[in-house]
Amino acid sequence: MSFFTLLIIAVGVSADAFAVAVAKGLHLRRVTARDAASLALGFGFFQALMPLVGWLLGRSFSSYITEIDHWIAFFLLGLIGLKMIWEAVSPPDEEDDSDGISLRELLLLSVATSLDALAVGISFAFLSVSILPAVALIGVTTAVLTLVGVIIGRRAGGRIGRPAEIAGGVILILIGTRILLDHLDII
Repeated sequence: MSFFTLLIIAVGVSADAFAVAVAKGLHLRRVTARDAASLALGFGFFQALMPLVGWLLGRSFSSYITEIDHWIAFFLLGLIGLKMIWEAVSPPDEEDDSDGISLRELLLLSVATSLDALAVGISFAFLSVSILPAVALIGVTTAVLTLVGVIIGRRAGGRIGRPAEIAGGVILILIGTRILLDHLDII
């Protein structure tokens, strides 16, 4: 898989983290460097960890499903993309403004925003992906986009979070479709 395709996947799976970071930037009364760094490191770490776990799970079962691996990648990426789009167009949860981010909230948000990356890791097990550079790219991309999201959320408001999540979902669906079409020799 090319670097550009991996970068697109990294941006796509980072869309949830970016949207949450924008929302946290909106809800925090005062954004500190500590809060922004905590979100970036937490989100980046879990976005890198989950595809690695998914890849390990997928590798364990790869001999059983190599005949249909492209369908699995298509299904997982498509499902994740649709989920991201659905969440973006659903009404947001109402939360009060707060003064900071607790460790519990950070862990919950980090895990919640990285579950789609677990499925991406499973699909990586069936493709030609060098996993360590891929998860490093996903983690760094997520950390950077999270920092940007917090800043944008604090400065620009909530106008960009939903469109970014929709774009991330569409990108994942298109990548899944491309993988399927490549394996079926249609393109």
